Amino acid sequence: MQDRPDVDELLAAVEAYLDDEVVARTEGALRYNGRVAANVVRIIRRELENADAHLAAEWDSLAGLLGEAPRPRDRAPLQSVLAGRNEELAERIRAGDADAGDFRNAVLAHLRQTTHDKLNVTNPTWLE
Repeated sequence: MQDRPDVDELLAAVEAYLDDEVVARTEGALRYNGRVAANVVRIIRRELENADAHLAAEWDSLAGLLGEAPRPRDRAPLQSVLAGRNEELAERIRAGDADAGDFRNAVLAHLRQTTHDKLNVTNPTWLE
């Protein structure tokens, strides 16, 4: 792990270069691709900033819907187990368990919050 510059500072430097040098001084496809690249850097920065909180919130929400399960400590295994838990939820939805009642309301709340968190990373302006 580096002290300075940290990951966020490095990504901020790349983002500024793309915005201030590439996008500001080019035309056509190069300008467009510079904007896309700068946006990718912004998404990565938001993902790194929010990932732990979003994963924890999704884990807790799924535990409320599907019951408790052993939570992996590291991010990659946690994401893998979350994918399996989401598949389990999808199976219950396909089976009709979320068609009505309290479970339906809880599923809708879970999906709203999870979607909000994902949009907050990919494009927070959509939430305004």
